Amino acid sequence: MSSPVLAGRLTARAAVATRADSAGRTRVTVLRSDGPLALRETPLGVYLVGTAAGPLGGDDLALDIDVGPGSCLVIRSAAGMLLLPGPHGGASALRISARIGPGGRLDYAPQPTVAAAGCDHRAGAQIELAAGATLRWREEMVLGRHGEPSGQCTSRLDVTVAGVPAYRGELTMGHPETDHSSAVLDGAGAVGSVLLVDAARPPPSAAVHDGLAVLPLAGPGAAVTATARDAMILARRLDLGEERAGY
Repeated sequence: MSSPVLAGRLTARAAVATRADSAGRTRVTVLRSDGPLALRETPLGVYLVGTAAGPLGGDDLALDIDVGPGSCLVIRSAAGMLLLPGPHGGASALRISARIGPGGRLDYAPQPTVAAAGCDHRAGAQIELAAGATLRWREEMVLGRHGEPSGQCTSRLDVTVAGVPAYRGELTMGHPETDHSSAVLDGAGAVGSVLLVDAARPPPSAAVHDGLAVLPLAGPGAAVTATARDAMILARRLDLGEERAGY
């Protein structure tokens, strides 16, 4: 079914769900693509495959993720997402809602998102983990294409574990007061984070060094954040942060 398009603005709703069978094997039970959010099941996980440019200003995209008890879902992307301004102005949005059942695991790590000059984007993810569920949620953002300034983007992540708030975070990019502030991005060209939740692992020691911070959460898990000059250095720092966090 095609997505509705109003005055050049697109609305898309996609979904993926997994369940464990009687032998404990994970089965993808729902795989619904819509508009630019095309989902493809592979032996390595479910891949997001962009079938259209954008999102463009004014587009409203949503992805629903449901990981059943004892099942495991890996989500990757075939390429990075490019945030672009729309022909009629307005902000674009990507909203993700995820639920992970007891003993379930979600590993979400798409390719970096690029905030092209002139874009205005709102990204938000709400994740609910049951007791005993685990999560790896990795996001990377590049501030502008080569030789251009960054567009505007606000990214928010809200995570609860067994009904208790575990993490609340929001970052705004594309504004001089944040992009060049030594307390926020300090002129970095790329920024990223990894949220790790696993009650079976001991909390890591806090560490801050060379554009990388590893901080234990109040509950189970750790938050890794990094800034860098470019996407390649950012990826290396996030990898190091995950290693130091013991994941």
